[in-house]
Amino acid sequence: MRRAPRKVPAKPRRRTRLAAAEREQQIITGAIRYFAEVGFGGRTRELAARLGVTQPLLYRYFPTKKDLVERVFAEVFLKRIDPAWTRLIRDRSRPLEERLQEFYRLYSRATYSYEWIRIYMFSALLGNDINRRYIGIVEKTILKPICMELRHACGLPGARPSAIELDHVWVMHGGLFYYAVRKYVYRSRVGGDFAAVVRRAVATMIAGLRAAGAKGERRTRR
Repeated sequence: MRRAPRKVPAKPRRRTRLAAAEREQQIITGAIRYFAEVGFGGRTRELAARLGVTQPLLYRYFPTKKDLVERVFAEVFLKRIDPAWTRLIRDRSRPLEERLQEFYRLYSRATYSYEWIRIYMFSALLGNDINRRYIGIVEKTILKPICMELRHACGLPGARPSAIELDHVWVMHGGLFYYAVRKYVYRSRVGGDFAAVVRRAVATMIAGLRAAGAKGERRTRR
């Protein structure tokens, strides 16, 4: 009777050792997905388990959870802000409506994603300063330039936009942001033509400011 061939035990797979930069990026990418799913209350131990690494290894790259959150903030928010957006908004060789439509097309492509929206909302609920810092950057580099271009296009006097004008631009910007919130947070049905939503929002903003400017001018003449 012939003996069955002896089975040679399979060699255990060696875990691929990543270079430091690759491992760091793996942790950041995983942290973005993890925090977008569970919020910033999620534990680093659970994150390490999901990544298939030990918690001490995670802390070797990010000594505290705050350090990791700061890096996520830089990756998700700061790195996506393009200085070219401000130049586009201020380019008076093009009609203002065209500039703003182009800007929001680029801005929404860079920011209105599952991770960006949910991390932004979780951060707001947690009450940390990520949102305040981001809002400050957006107001300075995007919304105030939009205000100035609206004033120029509508022939309004004065070098600085008023607080009310800035609030109105925030209303337009926030309304477009809420479109993405409905899609990625509430999971509700949204229209597929975001470009059309932008066109209407921009046209309404410009028409409203022109009407307000004309009304103010008539009062001045009386």
